[in-house]
Amino acid sequence: MPASPQPDRPAHSRPALIALVIVAALACLALGWWQWERFESSSGTGQNLGYALQWPLFAGFVVFAYFRFVRLERDDEEAAEAEPRPSAAREIPAGILPERPTAARDDDPELAAYNSYLAELNRPATPDRSAG
Repeated sequence: MPASPQPDRPAHSRPALIALVIVAALACLALGWWQWERFESSSGTGQNLGYALQWPLFAGFVVFAYFRFVRLERDDEEAAEAEPRPSAAREIPAGILPERPTAARDDDPELAAYNSYLAELNRPATPDRSAG
């Protein structure tokens, strides 16, 4: 008996995603604390201070990115409920994509002679029997 598919959970109630955000933020804060301790030690440098200030910003960004993800997904779900999207593919309007480059024409006589020489070398040694 096949199991019924579970409905998609909203982003704000996904425990694995929440756990990932918490672990990542705590790891960033721990690395910031470690760099602060290194800065305060006798061998600490300004680089350690920079890292000590940088890691908490990374932790803040992880939390910000999670809340932004939740908001965008919620807005997308609300838009899908309000107005169903057409399933047919749409044509890309002209002028949006850049034009394909065209090969430059070179009228160099030496190059033309070399290309005709290569074409002659590529011809089969025996004559074609079907033409005749």
